[in-house]
Amino acid sequence: MKKRFFLLVVLLLVSGVSLFAQQALFGGQEIVSPEINSDNSVTLRVLAPNAKTVLVTGDFLPTEKVQSPMGEMEAPGKAEMKKDEKGVWSFTSEPLESELYNYSFVIDGFTTTDPGNPYVIRDIASLSNYFVVGGGKADLYMVQDVPHGSVTRCWYDSPALNMDRCAVIYTPPGYENSSEEYPVLYLLHGAGGDEEAWFSQGKATRILDNLIAQGKVKPMIVVMPNGNVIQDAAPGEGRDGFVKPAFMIPNTMDGNFEASFMDILKFVESNYRVKADKANRAIAGLSMGGFHSHHISRYYPNTFDYVGLFSAALLPREDATGKVYSNIDETLKTQMDNGYKLYWIGIGKTDFLYDANKEYRAKLDGMGMKYSYMETDGGHIWRNWRIYLSEYLPLLFR
Repeated sequence: MKKRFFLLVVLLLVSGVSLFAQQALFGGQEIVSPEINSDNSVTLRVLAPNAKTVLVTGDFLPTEKVQSPMGEMEAPGKAEMKKDEKGVWSFTSEPLESELYNYSFVIDGFTTTDPGNPYVIRDIASLSNYFVVGGGKADLYMVQDVPHGSVTRCWYDSPALNMDRCAVIYTPPGYENSSEEYPVLYLLHGAGGDEEAWFSQGKATRILDNLIAQGKVKPMIVVMPNGNVIQDAAPGEGRDGFVKPAFMIPNTMDGNFEASFMDILKFVESNYRVKADKANRAIAGLSMGGFHSHHISRYYPNTFDYVGLFSAALLPREDATGKVYSNIDETLKTQMDNGYKLYWIGIGKTDFLYDANKEYRAKLDGMGMKYSYMETDGGHIWRNWRIYLSEYLPLLFR
C-alpha cells in the first residue's frame, strides 16, 4: 500500500512538472532580442503588455551628463521603445560600428536586464546585457577559430596583507605542453572592479588569443590580481561571501596594494615559467589600476620595462600619505634614469580625468620623461579600455 501511494505521488509530481514545463515552453511568446540587422543596426525587444513606458539605455546611444561619486561624468543615454498590438516593445538603433555594446531596459522607471538575452556583464553591483557587432575591431573580443590560452583562478599568499588572495592568470596557447619561459603582464582593474573585471568586461583573454594567433602579440602570461586590499577575492568568491560589490571600499588607493605588490610578483615567478627580469615585465591598468600602475612602477623603479596608464586616476589624493606616495617626483626621476622601453598613456577626450592626465603629461614633459600617447573619443568607458589594451599589447616585449 505504501509503495502504491509513493508511486502515485511521484506520478502526480512528474505530471505537474511536465504540465508546468509545457506551459513555460509553449505558453509564452518567443522574443528575439537583440537582433543584429544586415546594416549593423540592432533591434531590441521586450514583452511588457501592461507597462506604460519602456526605455532602452545603452552605450550605443548619445551620452548624457550625470553626477557620480567621482563628479560629473558621461553616462549612456536613453531612447523610447514602441509598443505593438501584442504588447511587445521594440527599438531599432542606427547602424553601428563594430564594437561590444552594453544596454538595459527601463520599464516604468525600473531598470532591468533583457529577459531575451542571457549574456550579462556585472559592473560593480549593476548588471547589463551586451551584444557584439562584428566585422571590425570587435572581432578581437569574440571567440575565433584559433588556439586558445588557459585561464585559472589562483590563490597566493600575501604576507604583507596577512591573507591568501585570488588572481586570475592567463597562460598562452601551448604553455602546458612546452618548457618555454614567458614574459609577464600584470593587468590591473579600476575602482569597484576585481580580479574578474578584465576577463569578463575587458575580454582580455579573447583579445590575447586573437592577437597572438595573428602574430601581432608575443605569447605572454597575464596576471589579473584583485586591487582591493581588504578583499581576498571578488564578491561571492572569497571569505566575505555574497557581499554586495561597492565602488570605493575602505582602504582603496591607500598605498597598501602598491606596497604589497611584490607578493604577487614573487608568487608568479616562483610558480610559473617566466623570464624574471625587467625587460620581460610589464604593468598596466585602467582608472584606479592606472593609478596603481603609475605608483608601483616608480615605487619599484627598476622592475618594469613597460608601463601602461589607461584613463589613469592621477588626481591628487589628500589621504595619500603613506610611504608609497612620498618622494613621487624623486622616484619618478629614478625610474626615468634607470631606463625603460615603453611608458604608454591613453585617455578619452571627454573623460573626467582628461585634465589630470594632461597635467601629468606636462610634468613628464618638464622632466624630459618620454612616453607614447593615445587620445580617443568618448569618456571613462570599457570601450576605450579594450581599445587601449589592443594597442598596448603589440608593443610589449619587442
